[in-house]
Amino acid sequence: MSTLSLSPLRFSPKEIAEVVDLYASNPKYCRAAGEYDPENVRADRVEADLREEAGTNGCDVLLARDAQGQIVGLLCLLDCHPTDGYPWIGLLLVHGSLHRKGIGRLLVDLVEDQFRSKHRNGIRLAVLENNPSALTFWSSLSWQEIDRRADKRHGRACIVMHKPLA
Repeated sequence: MSTLSLSPLRFSPKEIAEVVDLYASNPKYCRAAGEYDPENVRADRVEADLREEAGTNGCDVLLARDAQGQIVGLLCLLDCHPTDGYPWIGLLLVHGSLHRKGIGRLLVDLVEDQFRSKHRNGIRLAVLENNPSALTFWSSLSWQEIDRRADKRHGRACIVMHKPLA
């Protein structure tokens, strides 16, 4: 799958249903994050959380679609973190049925290229410590651990990672 497109989440009922399916297809992530019951991902909760994210200054909530228009992933990107000034990936979620098919890598490449084109010299993210498969994924893409701390919103143990974009 080499052709992916990114577009802003418009919050239509159809898109929200597709995003709920995306979350439900990732029960390991739901359990690790502790925010959603993987057996009953509620549309109203997902929509409220993503609207809050989209309402944050400098944050984009983007849907990734394949060439047929099917949603294959979701990204939350922050253009400039208020503490360190770096862009951050707040969330990258690939549909569970498509794991290990290169889609995550393609999405990361798109994001990195986007920030390179804006002359940004690095990008950051936080991985939940209780999500070792995510840590393995990011490490395989040359992201490096730079810190360990609790996230501000939920107090979960996280590994902060950085990748230079030179």
